[in-house]
Amino acid sequence: MSQVDARGDAPLSGGMLWGAAIILAAANFIAVLDMTIANVSVPNIAGGLGATTSQGTWVITSYAVAEAITVPLTGWLAARFGAVRVFVSAMVAFGAFSAMCGLSGSLGMLVFARICQGLAGGPLMPLSQTLLLRIFPKEKAAAAIGLWSMTTLVAPVLGPILGGHLCDEYSWHWIFWINLPIAGFCAVIAWKMLKRYEEPLKKNPIDRVGLLLLIVWVGALQLMLDEGKNLDWFSSPEIVALAIIAVIGFAAFLIWELHEEHPVVDLRVFRHRGFSVSVLTISLAFAAFFGANVLTPQWLQTYMGYTATSAGMATAWSGVFAVVVAPIAATLSHRVDPRKLVFGGVIWLGLVTLTRTIATTDMDYWSVSQPLMAMGLGLPFFFVPLTGLALASVEPQEMASAAGLMNFLRTLSGAFATSLITTVWDDQITRNHAELVGLADSDHYIQSFLENAGMSADAVLQSLDRLVTSQAVMLATNQIMAAVGIAFVFAASAIWLAPKPTRKVDASAGGH
Repeated sequence: MSQVDARGDAPLSGGMLWGAAIILAAANFIAVLDMTIANVSVPNIAGGLGATTSQGTWVITSYAVAEAITVPLTGWLAARFGAVRVFVSAMVAFGAFSAMCGLSGSLGMLVFARICQGLAGGPLMPLSQTLLLRIFPKEKAAAAIGLWSMTTLVAPVLGPILGGHLCDEYSWHWIFWINLPIAGFCAVIAWKMLKRYEEPLKKNPIDRVGLLLLIVWVGALQLMLDEGKNLDWFSSPEIVALAIIAVIGFAAFLIWELHEEHPVVDLRVFRHRGFSVSVLTISLAFAAFFGANVLTPQWLQTYMGYTATSAGMATAWSGVFAVVVAPIAATLSHRVDPRKLVFGGVIWLGLVTLTRTIATTDMDYWSVSQPLMAMGLGLPFFFVPLTGLALASVEPQEMASAAGLMNFLRTLSGAFATSLITTVWDDQITRNHAELVGLADSDHYIQSFLENAGMSADAVLQSLDRLVTSQAVMLATNQIMAAVGIAFVFAASAIWLAPKPTRKVDASAGGH
């Protein structure tokens, strides 16, 4: 007998059932939304809190790292405290820390609130899917997962647009405050409708040492990447210390997890070559995609004169086209060797990114948007079949662990790439500026021309510096896109190291 029957509560049906599905999908929506809504808001947040733009990216990386850490813990939390209780508690915490984000008066407070928000948001995505499958009968499960998957695709599209609009029309605080009514409503309704589906608790042991080591090495590495530029990298004792902690912590984590009976992250699934190669591919490709996606709105707003709204509109096109193509990719993933689809999708992303290496400062809106539209055509052929390939490579009883580990590494790679790309971009701007200063107007012809036209010497130098800076930024952006394009090509090539799968697995089983 199920818990439903024992309680005497009838299973949800009809409109109530789909109402519960919408509540669960909405929870997934805001958790995914908060991964992208801050992308176009970084310049506004940095300006409002008196921080540099590179420091502003901590708002993105802190959330992603915290979310990545709690995803592998979701299974243990759900078994120990109940999936519905954990879901509702995470929803309440997500709303509370969203309010704290909006009330932050300093970058330190905002980053702390974003870490807490990420810790709460991590379980929302896998649990929303788990509960959907629990409440729906098998014959309707596909439709429910379709609704859930659509929110996963639509949220990244609306994130930049909504974030840009709120920043321009109101203030950056509202990108966090809009979560409050959704989180509050979802928490109350979810508890009333779903508590009948709570299952008996299991007091599984928690790998406290593994969790502590995970937090230590991931936190140290992320801090090193975030602070490296400001502290002049390894000339700083702090950066050296963080690097040592990250390396020792990672080594200890590997050793401990491989010998722990109930590991927080089951590294044994890496014995499957197909899974290992799939994780390598998705980590590299997602790092390249996410890093470029964070950099683009910063470049548009800081140096191309775009508002937050117009930058969000430009970057959202990739998501729009991804939503359109996703059903085709899902259909083909059951009929075609997934390695071919992944290779084609990731190579396409790489080739499109390489076309962005010839960008100029006089590009119009559509010249910026068209390559991003084209990238959207390749995204579903990368995500959907690659998830199915990874899960088809492990034993059925290992699928939950494999899905959590894959999502953990994918999210973590995006956070690391954001720090790395923005740091290298700033360094390249400085380097390019220094080189161009020596080349620009070396015969002083332009300077003499402008001075003869009536401009003061200071005004002439300022004009020349603005010109040199704009070109240095454009060159740095193109150089980053070249590196990102090469990373895509490498990721695409790696997929052929995976053996051809012998069984099919629904890609939606892999979570977000």
